[in-house]
This record gives sequence, structure tokens and C-alpha cells, in this order.
Amino acid sequence: MAKVEDRFQRVYKQGITTVMEVWVDRETGVNYLFHMDGYGGGLTPLLDREGKPVVSPILNGNQ
Repeated sequence: MAKVEDRFQRVYKQGITTVMEVWVDRETGVNYLFHMDGYGGGLTPLLDREGKPVVSPILNGNQ
């Protein structure tokens, strides 16, 4: 059976109880910002200064 790759890859993490992470969608390259504080959290596309989504080169399993 072939190995199933995760669609999202965490590329940045900061904090322990208050967490800020950046995740990249391996299929589209879109970056997402995840913030968690206590029992609450949220996820949103990471935007540049023009309000457009930040897009990274597509990440593959070799990185």
C-alpha cells in the first residue's frame, strides 16, 4: 500500500501555551496562519500587504 502524504505541512511554530503556526497546503501552496490561546483557536489564510493570499512553491515529500 502506498504511503499517504499529509496535505498540510507546518513550516513555522512559535510559543507553547499561546501558539502561532504557519501551515502550507501542499496542493495549492497557500499559507495559513493558526493561532491558539488556551482552549480557543483560529485558522485563516495568511495575506500579503495587498490582501492577497501568500503562496509558497508547492512542497513535496522530499523537503
